[in-house]
Amino acid sequence: MSALMSEAREFFRICPACGRRFHIKLVSKTLVDDKKDVRELKQGTISPHPSGYGGIYMWPVVVTDKIPVTVDIKDFQFSYKCGHCGHTWSEMHVEENRT
Repeated sequence: MSALMSEAREFFRICPACGRRFHIKLVSKTLVDDKKDVRELKQGTISPHPSGYGGIYMWPVVVTDKIPVTVDIKDFQFSYKCGHCGHTWSEMHVEENRT
């Protein structure tokens, strides 16, 4: 159990066993996998299009560049407990952050 889990947090969800709301507590958050992935991000740049007469057309030209971006991908297993019936279950959650 991590320092983030020093106290149980309540979640307004539905228990899959008894169907009650407002009794769900997150009892643990465990890091299952931590990896990095490089993805291409398309970024558009708008630039004016020059005319043949030395002026500028009012219609912009959109230039699309592919930029490599590193993404941190963390897989977590969240364990929940219903405060009403005591049912416990786990769910997998994925968090992705660009660095």
